[in-house]
Amino acid sequence: MSSIVLLGSTGSIGVNTLEIARRYNYKVEALVAGRSIELLNQQIAEFNPKYVAIADADNKHRVNHSRVFCGDEGILELLELTSSPTVVNALVGYAGLAPTLKAIELGRKIALANKESLVVAGEFIDISNIVPIDSEHFGLWYLMNEQRPYSKLYITASGGAFRDWDIKDMHNATFAEALNHPNWSMGNKITIDSATMTNKLFELLEAKWLFNTTNIDAYIERKSIIHALVEFVDGSTTAHFAGVDMKLPIAFAVHGEVTEPILPPVDLMGMGSVQFEPITAERYPIWEIKEHILQNPHLGVVVNAANEEAITKFEQGQCDFFGMSKMVLDAYKKFENVKAKSIAEIIEIDKEVRQYVQ
Repeated sequence: MSSIVLLGSTGSIGVNTLEIARRYNYKVEALVAGRSIELLNQQIAEFNPKYVAIADADNKHRVNHSRVFCGDEGILELLELTSSPTVVNALVGYAGLAPTLKAIELGRKIALANKESLVVAGEFIDISNIVPIDSEHFGLWYLMNEQRPYSKLYITASGGAFRDWDIKDMHNATFAEALNHPNWSMGNKITIDSATMTNKLFELLEAKWLFNTTNIDAYIERKSIIHALVEFVDGSTTAHFAGVDMKLPIAFAVHGEVTEPILPPVDLMGMGSVQFEPITAERYPIWEIKEHILQNPHLGVVVNAANEEAITKFEQGQCDFFGMSKMVLDAYKKFENVKAKSIAEIIEIDKEVRQYVQ
């Protein structure tokens, strides 16, 4: 029986990964969760993992398991002890980088939903061991399966919580309002990043590393039914249509070739018209640096660190909605001449940027 290690088991990607594990009868060797202990205990009861890790040692007594590791170091220790060929990394934010590097060091295949790993340190990561769990990158991979020569790649964005708001009203938008995504329910960070379009900037950077191209762009497609498009050298363009459900990219990432229905087909008549809209820097100020960062992808570490700190400030009421982008753009300008030569330097830059934004 094949087995997996699942990092981020209680988030939406984690829960969907366990559905795929059930479906294909995968053993779950280890579960790593944050603070949702009740859900984690349900998962432990069903999947009987050998090892478990959680974020805070304070919660250790609440976990129904005899081998519980804690904190960032605990995750790395747990990875050392496991032997599963596949590690699913669905951790949120910068915390996912060290486990990605550790899994590569251990020679594992990584089903990667933690986009920050590539955003922060793509230059130092062996892409050959990585299969992305992301509807956009999965769509691009799916469309390019024949390896026909292409001229440009496109991914789509929903537009986030404020896509229809008057821009002047966005200045007074609250954290709770920014979490009101029009198309789906996800964790706080990715939903905020969707509202600012930082998430899409990160996905462009991911695509740069995964497909070795800077010739990539993004448009808003409100229905989130077209996830990716590939423009081929011959002048034709193909699009990847699929329902809003992460089980399909997870199944391919974990199980390999999938030859049975995972999702119902898209109802083309029910879908109605589809249109593409530009992403403007007026509504999404982060878009100002799109071209520059694709040419200078090593600056992803700066944007990620500044963004994580800015989200915390917004959540605590220390800045308004557009204040987040201002902080990120300010840090980007301040640190535009830094370039890490190693992972150790990445860690130093991350710390410096966070201190600057704080």
